[in-house]
Amino acid sequence: MTAQTILDQKVYQSYLEVLKQELVPVTGCTEPIAIAYAGAIARKTLGRMPEQVELTVSGNIIKNVKSVVIPHSNGRKGLEAAVAAGIFCGRPELELDVLSQTTGEDLEQLDRFLAQQRVTLRQSEAECPFDIQVKLSAGEDTAFVRIIGSHSNVVQVQKNGVPLVDKPFSTKGVSADENHKLLNVKDIVTFADTVKLDDVRPVLQRQIDYNMAIAQAGLTQNYGANIGKILLRSYGNSVHNRAKAWAAAGSDARMNGCELPVIINSGSGNQGITASVPVIVYAKECDVSQEQLYRALVVSNLTAIHLKTGIGSLSAYCGATSAGCGAGAGVCYLYGGKYKEISHTIVNALAINSGMLCDGAKASCAAKIASAVEAGLLGMQMYLHNSQFYGGDGIVAKGVENTIRTVSTIAREGMRATDGEIIRFMIGNASFAKDGEG
Repeated sequence: MTAQTILDQKVYQSYLEVLKQELVPVTGCTEPIAIAYAGAIARKTLGRMPEQVELTVSGNIIKNVKSVVIPHSNGRKGLEAAVAAGIFCGRPELELDVLSQTTGEDLEQLDRFLAQQRVTLRQSEAECPFDIQVKLSAGEDTAFVRIIGSHSNVVQVQKNGVPLVDKPFSTKGVSADENHKLLNVKDIVTFADTVKLDDVRPVLQRQIDYNMAIAQAGLTQNYGANIGKILLRSYGNSVHNRAKAWAAAGSDARMNGCELPVIINSGSGNQGITASVPVIVYAKECDVSQEQLYRALVVSNLTAIHLKTGIGSLSAYCGATSAGCGAGAGVCYLYGGKYKEISHTIVNALAINSGMLCDGAKASCAAKIASAVEAGLLGMQMYLHNSQFYGGDGIVAKGVENTIRTVSTIAREGMRATDGEIIRFMIGNASFAKDGEG
């Protein structure tokens, strides 16, 4: 082993922690689940069923909950149903698997409560695109829970105004932790080459098992717009098309009520599916060893996380783009690609697909995933055929890290006004009170 392939131990441990932190199981779309999680914590804190519920959320949460099916809810949708599901069906100790033990009796209570129209919706004025606040009241008792920045980042829990949890936070957003800040493409490839498989096997095998199972469900059952099935029927059974179709099928199922769990990436099940399923499909086609598949999944997952870290958890920029770049990088690794080849794959893919809009969680996410995977695979094929985009070509900068930073800034800052327009177009403000109003 040369000096160039030895990774600093601090970086090694940080990358392990990132994988363990990010690749966790969730059932259903993570935004309604986060609302349900907050509702479940608030209900436990209150100690009894509420008489009134106030739900305050940021625009991006509204966008991502409006049209997606809440898991374990028998097809229910919407903000009111999400918070009520947490209150009446949620098990807060399960965190983002909070609704996995829902019963029919729980759902009957939920419906009775919703019929009484006791949920007040408010739109948060925080700059942070990820903000969930739940306030419950019963008699003179109140409970309050706030999750901000990411899906399980509980920063405030109060009972009758008394703090039970009180962590520092910013309403302007949550910056990346130190482990995520250490991510870079060169070290990601070195880590993938040298990581001890016993350190990553449990989390990666779980990703393989869970995400391929929900992709299979999307191809064998009737979910959403059936994008995965349509791709196979229309464009054949090549590995290139199967990689897109299986990933899209996982989203078909997940966005439209399938109750199988998904291993997420960057807080998103769709991104977890996109970063993993195409790599698994290609690994089977190429008949590589399980070790090689694990190492390729390390590349794909950490690349997707690296690209998303500078953007933030929610924005107007479709997160599948980052995950599709990760998939392209992982497939490139399967074909023997190292830092140079993987860097060009990422830059090419970002040049192709950056700018795809996020207009909330819904059936069309599956088609966007297919587009993102196509961009990642085309980015790889371009370099394999001695073709590439160069620094100065549009948003492409010189060097992979500079290009990643450029795209992150555009997505995080430049598309902020776009995000506001999308949210206003989708929902308007008629049914929402402003944060702080009665």
